[in-house]
Amino acid sequence: MTFEEFGKENEKTMMLLPGTCCDWQTNFGTVFSKLEAKYHLICVNYDGFDGRGGIFPDMITVTEKIENYIIEKHNGRLDAALGSSLGSSFVGQLIQRRKVHIDHGIFGSPDLDQSGRLSARLQSMLVVPLLTSFTKNEKKQIKTRNLLKKTFLMDEETADKFMECFSKFSPVSIRNEYYTDLLTYLEDDINVEHTRAHFIYANKMGEKYLKRYRKYFHDPDIREFDMQHEQWLFGGERYAAPVLEAIDDFMEMQV
Repeated sequence: MTFEEFGKENEKTMMLLPGTCCDWQTNFGTVFSKLEAKYHLICVNYDGFDGRGGIFPDMITVTEKIENYIIEKHNGRLDAALGSSLGSSFVGQLIQRRKVHIDHGIFGSPDLDQSGRLSARLQSMLVVPLLTSFTKNEKKQIKTRNLLKKTFLMDEETADKFMECFSKFSPVSIRNEYYTDLLTYLEDDINVEHTRAHFIYANKMGEKYLKRYRKYFHDPDIREFDMQHEQWLFGGERYAAPVLEAIDDFMEMQV
């Protein structure tokens, strides 16, 4: 597991937590320079997704490693943690477990799915082979590239970097990450003193996700955007600019 820090001259700390089957370089690459210019970034790559050949164990084990780093390197406190998709599950756990303190938990249009073991196992059996099959041959690569460009408005370079994640990481790590995320529950109405939960709501995902945000967190700050899931990270300036502005607003709020 790796932690890399950038923008050290900036006072406010922000941890970046990537989503499923992704490293931070791919997940946040299009907005990294703008975030680095304003914040002291702590960029995380999980076990199994850090290029060191290990295997992702489970969500709680990785959460504990993140907590230990925050305690050892930042005295147990961050100004913000920004999670992309599955990375938001880590943000939720860090807030809920209260081992460290985060002023602003920023949730990047997560689904926050939870299920029982049987359902999680069945979903993993279906989804993981699909993810790892996207780049098995040239025909599938072309089809996947075109799908990413059409759905998320990715340019070809970004689409190729994203596709690479499907092939360069171990299917075991991808399965463990996907499976244990479904089994890592959040409480209802989480309310931690001096912590604000902010949600980037991509309304094209559907209102059931909006209901989950309100179910799990007390009085969440929800900003709605007319976009697909995490399109602000891959769809260019049109989508990125308003979300980055919202993130700056979050960071200025009193907690």
